[in-house]
Amino acid sequence: MPVYRDDVVVLRTQKLGEADRIVTMLTRQHGKVRAVAKGVRRTASKFGARLEPFMVADVQLWEGRSLDVITQAESIASYGALITADYPSYTAASAMVETADKLTEAEGSLQQYLLLVGALRSLSRREHGAGLTLDSYLLRALSMAGWAPSFQDCARCGARGAHSAMVVQAGGIVCDDCAAPGSPRLDPATITLLGSLLTGDWEHTKSTPPQTRAQATGVVAAYTQWHLGRGLRSLEHVSR
Repeated sequence: MPVYRDDVVVLRTQKLGEADRIVTMLTRQHGKVRAVAKGVRRTASKFGARLEPFMVADVQLWEGRSLDVITQAESIASYGALITADYPSYTAASAMVETADKLTEAEGSLQQYLLLVGALRSLSRREHGAGLTLDSYLLRALSMAGWAPSFQDCARCGARGAHSAMVVQAGGIVCDDCAAPGSPRLDPATITLLGSLLTGDWEHTKSTPPQTRAQATGVVAAYTQWHLGRGLRSLEHVSR
């Protein structure tokens, strides 16, 4: 149909002409959509503030040849102001939406949409540390995309046990037989924290010391960069 409605998360915007914007959105049902919001840069715009990054909205769109056109927008959740008021939350949210932009395409993923909305809501409410929320989001988003890491059994041969060698190219922790010489080793506390971030065991994450969180963050960043195949620019600016 030429006109459709959907719930969206705004990932990014770019200027178009003197008063318009191109808005890239992750939708609940239609995947990633790029659409023109006409006149939103004018001060009299009715829905310009509803189409800023990190906002969740109910939008009506008209299907165009190359870009759709946003004709209506109603706010569902105004996370943008709460997130941008806190720098660590802002940098974490920027890395999240950039990741969602790279992982999702037109075919859509309801799981990715719900995961991103939940992560942005958690950031806006300061439920957990911004860095922990980001690391958990990255691990879960990559898992949904088909790159689930293994933090218990060997990622290469499946050998059971407590292993310590981390090989991002192999998909996580590997046993001594599969580990290449010089593979970095993780302490048990870091491996446990990584597993908790992957499963959402927030009670455990609260008791971890800063050095353990720092090592886990390094693992998550390396794993994300490797599997996305290209760097996340916003990850360089994340406040830890």
